[in-house]
Amino acid sequence: MASFFSRFKSNTTSFGGSGHGGAAAAAVPPVIALELSGPVLSSTLQNLITACEADGGVERYVEALKFKVSLFQDAFKDAGEGLTPERFAKLCMFMPTVRRRIGDNLEGEKFPILMAGIKGLFGGGDIDARIQAFQKNFPQDKKHRWVKDLATEILHNVDPELHPLMHRWVWDRKTNSGVIREMWFGDVDAETLQVDDIYEVFLKLREELSGYLTDNGIYSDILYYVDLLCAQSYANYIAAQGGLYLKADFSSKEEPIVFTRRLLGLDGVSAKTNLEIAPSIIDGRAQKKNSIADVLRLTGST
Repeated sequence: MASFFSRFKSNTTSFGGSGHGGAAAAAVPPVIALELSGPVLSSTLQNLITACEADGGVERYVEALKFKVSLFQDAFKDAGEGLTPERFAKLCMFMPTVRRRIGDNLEGEKFPILMAGIKGLFGGGDIDARIQAFQKNFPQDKKHRWVKDLATEILHNVDPELHPLMHRWVWDRKTNSGVIREMWFGDVDAETLQVDDIYEVFLKLREELSGYLTDNGIYSDILYYVDLLCAQSYANYIAAQGGLYLKADFSSKEEPIVFTRRLLGLDGVSAKTNLEIAPSIIDGRAQKKNSIADVLRLTGST
């Protein structure tokens, strides 16, 4: 079977190799093909590494992502049983497209309904079906498109090996926008990509990017490097657009690395909110493995 590296297109050379650092959680149907641009990936990776140097290197970003994951794993170790509205609100600080919109759902009778829907995300069966079932707990309109991001944020951060990044900014077929478009080979300005925003596609994207990273000398923490590479790719687009896209969340002219932090929720500690991280949220595995300082340093809070 042909290596998935053959799907990277380059103006000068093609990438070769086998293996993907063990990042893929399940076999992906071979009918899914993503035509990603080798030169774009090369430029994005180099920009990411260079931009992170001012913050202590890309490794610090990796550690910050690990800290975020540990917070979610602590909070949802029993599918969120016993999770309070206050603590859930603090987790929302790390979900940039959710935190400004979820407020009403953390109050009164709405919160138990929200938590019941979240518990359904941890059930068995098809992952896309579970996400869709979760979305049905909310009005089906444009104002609630963030609900999908909430579901995918929780799934990804609780089990990043099984659930790749599936946020709207990674790929949204309805708007024909996202990381996949930014990484696509060739001129896509007048093209509508025939790519579904389903679990298998996001898994294939991670497989391809994992392979690219290992082929370029990155062998550990692949899951986190893939997330950073995706965020940097879309951050480049947001910066080029002057923050027009998702302007409620990314409304200022900044360097791409600032948007990279925001897309991944690493600016959550210093987000515009009256909520502060209290010792009660940093417990269990999160407290033992990582430090809130990894995030604070990235946001300029220390």
